[in-house]
Amino acid sequence: MNERDNPLTGVGPNTRLTRAGYSPFDYHGFINPPTVRASTVLFPDARTMETHGQKYTYGTRGTPTTDALCDAINELEGAAGTILLPSGLAAVTVTFLAYLSAGDHALIVDSVYGNVRHFCDSVLPRFGIDVDYYDPSLDAGIEALFKPNTRLVHTEAPGSNTFEMQDIPAIVAAAHRHDAVVTMDNTWATPLNFRPLDFGVDVSIQASTKYPAGHADILLGTASANATHWRRLGHANGALGMCGAPDDAYQVLRGLRTMGVRLERHQASALAIAEWLEARDDVARVLHPALPSFPGFAIWKRDFKGAGGVFSFVLAVAPHQDFKAKAQAFLDGLSLFGLGYSWGGFQSLALRVDLEDRRILRAPKEGPIIRLQIGLEDVDDLKADLARGFDAAG
Repeated sequence: MNERDNPLTGVGPNTRLTRAGYSPFDYHGFINPPTVRASTVLFPDARTMETHGQKYTYGTRGTPTTDALCDAINELEGAAGTILLPSGLAAVTVTFLAYLSAGDHALIVDSVYGNVRHFCDSVLPRFGIDVDYYDPSLDAGIEALFKPNTRLVHTEAPGSNTFEMQDIPAIVAAAHRHDAVVTMDNTWATPLNFRPLDFGVDVSIQASTKYPAGHADILLGTASANATHWRRLGHANGALGMCGAPDDAYQVLRGLRTMGVRLERHQASALAIAEWLEARDDVARVLHPALPSFPGFAIWKRDFKGAGGVFSFVLAVAPHQDFKAKAQAFLDGLSLFGLGYSWGGFQSLALRVDLEDRRILRAPKEGPIIRLQIGLEDVDDLKADLARGFDAAG
């Protein structure tokens, strides 16, 4: 289908979300696609089987359910193709394995998701792949770090836990001058607030566990490539035998329908709480890209259409006070905020950020970092709960 024939051309984001991957009359008019669970697929005759002459051949190669989700993600990302993986981490690691070979060099942003760093440090060297980390603020200056064998640049904007912004167009321009693939973890913004492929990124990655699923009960990841790089990504995915389960794909597809309205709520509540925290004496700094006081605000304002519901703040600590004890007292004083990993679900969450694995960026000296996921609760209730945490830490 060309752009002119696409019924979703020119429609708003919520209309796009309700219609993407939507083909009810392929399924007798039922508004949601059925969950097709499959390993074996039957062929009508031996020749069709030998030539793989039908759309579906085996469960790992896709089902109508997983294809519906891939079609929806392609529509949202503006991608040539999307693969489904069992987790957001798998979406990153399979993408790296698709484009990196023995003897290659990769540049990974230092604010990367911690489990991706673990993969880069513990697995990639075993394949003869060299990794260097770079400061997210380098922007066009990243070109000085390129080597003749640099094949991939991984970006994440904003960065995990500390939310540094990156100048994606500048990094893309530098990388493409050296024929390097640019990948981006875009989980925080989703394609509603930032479309990486529109800015020259080659592969856009999402942990669908977060906002697309939206209910803290599904693990899934997506990687979406442009036309130039799609074939290699799809081939690697098939060779590695990685696939998303149909039941999970169905749940994520259902979650997509409400992601726009949920994101609006997450964003508005998070910004209100970030501004409230910024005015408190027991907060040293608030790390939220949509705050004018944040160092990366100008880039966020220039390139992004909105914000997510996750941000951090630095808890002010008196001289000689123990950072960990202060953070634990704050967290233990909370009741509405759950203490748990991940984000993107309906409940608010909090945790203490550990930056010991960073190579370049250093932890703030003013105090410990607390990361908040702002859920769908009422803002006044969340503020009251945070106030109880501050009282407990005080």
